[in-house]
Parts: sequence; C-alpha cells; structure tokens
Amino acid sequence: MTPNATPDFSRVRALAFDVDGVLSANTITLPEVDSQPVRTANIKDGYALQLAVRRDLPVAIITGGKSRAVYERYRNLGVPHVFQSVSMKLPVYERWLSITGLNDEDVLYMGDDIPDYEIMARCGLPCCPADAAEEIKPMAAYVSPYDGGMGCVRDVVSRVLKARGQWMSDKAAFGW
Repeated sequence: MTPNATPDFSRVRALAFDVDGVLSANTITLPEVDSQPVRTANIKDGYALQLAVRRDLPVAIITGGKSRAVYERYRNLGVPHVFQSVSMKLPVYERWLSITGLNDEDVLYMGDDIPDYEIMARCGLPCCPADAAEEIKPMAAYVSPYDGGMGCVRDVVSRVLKARGQWMSDKAAFGW
C-alpha cells in the first residue's frame, strides 16, 4: 500500500501503540536523581483513546519503557492492556491477540522506530508519526502529518472512529 493513499480505516477492530515517539514526544527529560525519565502526554490523544475504549475498541500500549506515570495515565483512560518493559514487542503483541481473540488484519498499530518493525510488518494497518525513523516510514500504510506526542494518535483514532460512524455521533462523545 502506498503511504497516505487513504487506507481503509473502517476495517480496524483494535488499536495498539508504542509510547516513546508515538504517545509521547521523541525527547525525554532526564532527571538529576536516579529515577525514570519524564515523558509528555498529549491531551487530545488521551481524549481520543478514552473514546475508543468507550466505543468498545480493544486498545493496547506496548512499550520498552517502564514508568508508573505512563501506566497510570493509560489505565486511567480505560486502556486495559498496558505492557511495559517489553524488550521484544512481537511476542507481547501475539499474546495480546490471543487474549483478545483478534487477528493481525484487525489491528492498527502505530510505531516510530526499529523495535516496532516486526509488529508493523504483521498488523493490518501499520501507521507512524511524521517524525518516525526512516526505516519505519516506508512500511507504514499511513504516515500521520503529526509528530509523536503531538497529536498523531488522535489523528488515527479519529479516522477509525469517523470511518465507523462513532466520532461525535452521540452525547457520549462530548464528555470524558
């Protein structure tokens, strides 16, 4: 598929995302003390994720990082599957498929770098942010015009929900 040839977002039945470079910006703040790096989170991405969960789309986060703040952020948005400290993402992705009864073709996965490569090669709709690594962009069926942490997740989630007729479709869309 040619990148940005408007893939069929209506066939997506589940969403999965990387964190660093996708749900957060490509940079992190390194604290002076021995603790976890500080990450950012985009509020509009968060709104879209919680709406997707309320619209009964399975959502997963698969990240190599480990942060209580990241875990709490996405669990508080209703994301049931937050996988952290994942050194090899494909086996965790396969386990998530098994848990949810999904198939590769059901999944939109958004990644930005080489650790995401194997999942992107298998999932039904591989996507990436505008500032993804050069090795990842050619394999994406859709390259968001937004950078990681700057609305790329909102972009793809809203496209999926619009294609399903579930974006701003009822009063539930206007709240958290």
